[in-house]
Amino acid sequence: MIIKIKVKPGSNKQSIEKEGEIYLVNVKSRAENDKANIEVIKLLEKHFNKTVKIKSGVRGRNKVIEVI
Repeated sequence: MIIKIKVKPGSNKQSIEKEGEIYLVNVKSRAENDKANIEVIKLLEKHFNKTVKIKSGVRGRNKVIEVI
């Protein structure tokens, strides 16, 4: 399954919200040294209970994620 997400790093809370076809993912980590990406992957893997991989958008807020 392929999903599109928008990440908000440096948030006060961790959360996943669905707005239409896009998931909004709030993470506490800052976007430095891939800390936010690692937190996004862990949060999505816990949410979907499956393996998650970033397909595109590693350096941006908008990402395409593959849920395996």
